[in-house]
Amino acid sequence: MDRQRLDKWLWHARVVKARSSAAALVVAGHVRINGVRETAPGHAVKAGDVLTIGLDRIVRVLKVTGFSERRGDASAARGLYDDLQPRTE
Repeated sequence: MDRQRLDKWLWHARVVKARSSAAALVVAGHVRINGVRETAPGHAVKAGDVLTIGLDRIVRVLKVTGFSERRGDASAARGLYDDLQPRTE
């Protein structure tokens, strides 16, 4: 697999809790792919794409490094991306 739907990837990477939430996030315009706002949940992402995701109180910048057929646990989800903006707590 070299590409995956944006909403499905966000859900598999555990950025959101439900795929419908991922689709709503994209439709609302809170996701950018390589700096370009994307509003289509079905847009395909590929390895190397940089996603900027505006969540409630944080902006996450993730580089897509892999894909998954199924949604796994948190450690498997972390293997799907590189966090380009590590959180400072």
